[in-house]
Amino acid sequence: MTGPASTPASDVPDKLTLNVSGGTVQELTAKSGLRTIEFATPRAKLIEALGAAIREDLRDYPLALSAFEALIRDQEALASWDMANYITMRKLGYNDHGRVHAFVTGAASLAILELLLEGGVRPDLIESGIGDVGDVFLVVILATMLHDIGNQVHRAEHEQHGVHLARPIIDRILQPLYSDAFKRTKIRAFILHGINCHDLNPPPLTIEGGITAVADGSDITKGRGRKAFALGSVDIHSISALAVDQVVITRGDSKPVLIDVTMNNSGGIFQVEEVLAPKVIRTPLSRYVELRARTRPEGDEQILQSVRLDGDHFVMDLESGEQAVVEVKDTQKLVQDAVIGRLDVGSQSK
Repeated sequence: MTGPASTPASDVPDKLTLNVSGGTVQELTAKSGLRTIEFATPRAKLIEALGAAIREDLRDYPLALSAFEALIRDQEALASWDMANYITMRKLGYNDHGRVHAFVTGAASLAILELLLEGGVRPDLIESGIGDVGDVFLVVILATMLHDIGNQVHRAEHEQHGVHLARPIIDRILQPLYSDAFKRTKIRAFILHGINCHDLNPPPLTIEGGITAVADGSDITKGRGRKAFALGSVDIHSISALAVDQVVITRGDSKPVLIDVTMNNSGGIFQVEEVLAPKVIRTPLSRYVELRARTRPEGDEQILQSVRLDGDHFVMDLESGEQAVVEVKDTQKLVQDAVIGRLDVGSQSK
């Protein structure tokens, strides 16, 4: 399903641009549909800009907007984001997993959701008859912004920890918004599914859960990696994150969503392959999302010009003019398959 054929993708404003060049936050007019968030800004200013972008997207959905406002004032949520960041960044040397990451992925998730709806995609909440578009926006923003709070317990099994820790926060937010306990419980189930499945362990089964996973995978610019690097975490994750200058979420040519990654050197391909691509391939969004990555001409000695995702393979355009096709290396899935094979449980049916 694609957007209206009368409007070429090249003429459509980007839904969200996450950029690290320059030093100012630029919030363009709502009419343009374009928002540019500059990462080289103070943390408070960045959260303010992202919050404004989220509010603009939720303006026509009062329940979802109320849920967002309640979430960002909730003391348990605020403390959870801070402690998730303490464990991941201070103790493990990982990239940001706190408030900024929650706001970045929240804004990205709404951009993806809008493009899917414009492309005629029906989220599971609507397809099942449980809710409407406003309910979908509420589910996506809460699931995405709460997806990483389980890291406050430990990185290991943080998805499952997150489900338990998010429940009281979600209940507190939903109680005044949904008087019908039957519907409220179903809405909560969709949110918890997104939290549980955001890291593909297990993979999400719903469109809403896929949005949370892909939005999480799109936060790969050096704005996120710079702090971990500054704290002394020098590894392939922090180095490759510094190679990603920009992530643009916009309408695709053949699919409703295009995620376009710009790298200052080819080292950024690790972020695309290990973090983002699996979350496109292994979610219900695989049919609806194009993924493309390219290096800047002024970057390091050029080996490749651009990369695009084709099914579960990368098609690479090399500087020499040749083209290479490489299977995406999904490390997490390889480990899971190996464990299943060793336990001999993969072929059992119930």
